Amino acid sequence: MSSKRTKSGTNLNASLSNEDTELFEAAWETARANHGQTLSFYLPGMIKYGQERGRYPAISITGNRCELLCEHCKGKLLNPMIKITTSEELVNTCKRLAKGNAHGILLTGGADRKGKLPWEKYLNAIEKITQQTTLYISAHTGFPDYESCLLLKEAGVKQALIDVMGDEKAATQVYHLNGLKPLFHALDAIKKSGLELIPHIVAGLWYGNIKTEYRALEIIHHYQPTALVIVVLTPLKGTPMFSVSPPSSLEVGRLIARARLLMPKTPISLGCERPRNREGELMEKFAIRAGVNRMAIWSEGAVREAKKLDLIPRFQATCCSLNYHPKFSVPD
Repeated sequence: MSSKRTKSGTNLNASLSNEDTELFEAAWETARANHGQTLSFYLPGMIKYGQERGRYPAISITGNRCELLCEHCKGKLLNPMIKITTSEELVNTCKRLAKGNAHGILLTGGADRKGKLPWEKYLNAIEKITQQTTLYISAHTGFPDYESCLLLKEAGVKQALIDVMGDEKAATQVYHLNGLKPLFHALDAIKKSGLELIPHIVAGLWYGNIKTEYRALEIIHHYQPTALVIVVLTPLKGTPMFSVSPPSSLEVGRLIARARLLMPKTPISLGCERPRNREGELMEKFAIRAGVNRMAIWSEGAVREAKKLDLIPRFQATCCSLNYHPKFSVPD
């Protein structure tokens, strides 16, 4: 650990046990050895930050409809998305977005009771979008079968984003799935299809408690993902988890640090869903020390912290699942 890092981290380090200090030190050194001194900040969706706006909007292919109704979401995350329900709407919407200088799109939507999305209905539309625009396409896939994954890839989808939980209880009682089998089948299918695998972990998934997330890391490690995104439970009004408290910034930092040590070469991101308060800014600082090399919707405090630690910030107007590329960048 450099002297500059020690100086800038005095307040954070003062609250850490010796065990935590060693954990964060090891994660930091592992990140630097494998990912250098850059830290990429991402502006996803169509979120505005100062004078800049994200150029990677999310589109729900089921409108407002979701049958799975997971306990932490209940379909509320669909509300701010662009909503379509037909192939024609999807093509026209994407052409309009491409003309408006969007870099890409995130296709998502509500799942049926088996965790599936109606991808077959939109395959021809996705192929047209691929042929007629330069949009980069990611899909939050739900829990798809192999045929769906293969067809999505052939149509032009590049990435498959999927939530990963760590035990049967979380799968059945939070996600309403039939145990972990749908998850394993989906992970197998995505990997076999050749789609980029971008698993997401919700820290605090079990009513604000970190319980199964470390097991989820082990599952993800087995599949050698393209990148890993860790988001944090955000209690949403109208859901059973509205009154719970998210995990602490230190708990999230520990999870990220363990992920970094388990998957040293894998890009790891602190994703966009997380608290936006003083605890959230502290969470960003711990995440930086824990070895993330990507962060969505940053605070100015996070950028200052990165610079204090001799990291080089760079900024991109896409989802944090994408690798950094200058053509997607926004100015510092």
